[in-house]
Amino acid sequence: MKNKIFIAVDTTSISKVKKIIQNTQTSKLKIGYKFGLEFLNSKNGRKFVSKLKNQITFGDFKFSDIPNTCVSAVKAIKDLNFNYCTMHISSGLEALKAVKKVSGKTKIVGVSILTSLDNKALKEIGYNKDVKKLVVHQAKLAQKAQLDAIVCSAQEVKIVRKVFKKEIITPGIRFNSDKGDQKRVLTPKAAFKNGSDWLVIGRPIVKKGNIKNNIKKLIDHLNK
Repeated sequence: MKNKIFIAVDTTSISKVKKIIQNTQTSKLKIGYKFGLEFLNSKNGRKFVSKLKNQITFGDFKFSDIPNTCVSAVKAIKDLNFNYCTMHISSGLEALKAVKKVSGKTKIVGVSILTSLDNKALKEIGYNKDVKKLVVHQAKLAQKAQLDAIVCSAQEVKIVRKVFKKEIITPGIRFNSDKGDQKRVLTPKAAFKNGSDWLVIGRPIVKKGNIKNNIKKLIDHLNK
């Protein structure tokens, strides 16, 4: 069973994207590519994705709007044939169910509380539950809406798994203590140990040093 990794592609440069895809090919991991808002909103991003063949693709749109708008947005990206597409669970049950109904072959991924937020940040927004309770609450909602996958921090996988039975995707993965703007992070090995199905790794692979070496480092880390 190969470990499954989504490489986060956050850039507006097509040549950089091609380089990332080229340098992350390996038979030792199952690799997919997560395209974030930066790339998806760039001038040539859509065109590039529409022509990408034989890759597992993840459109990280994080849709969050009224049901009708979310449905229209998901229909508008149908031609891109994403394997996965995200929307915020906080859009509400009605929107989640409506999108699931029209998504076709694309797996709908519910995004729980962003890994850049902690309890203090949640209070500032106006939530009175702590992170873990809120994530579990949202995971139940994702299960109720029959979503295909959920995004949560690797620290919450064990508690999410109790209430959500499909794929769990975890960002906020770091090899060391360099968190950047992330608050709730874990190492790849610890995240898989907790029960993550897919890890999302961006900066530690594509932004620092040599991409091929970083992939090798990841494989070594997971095989230790």
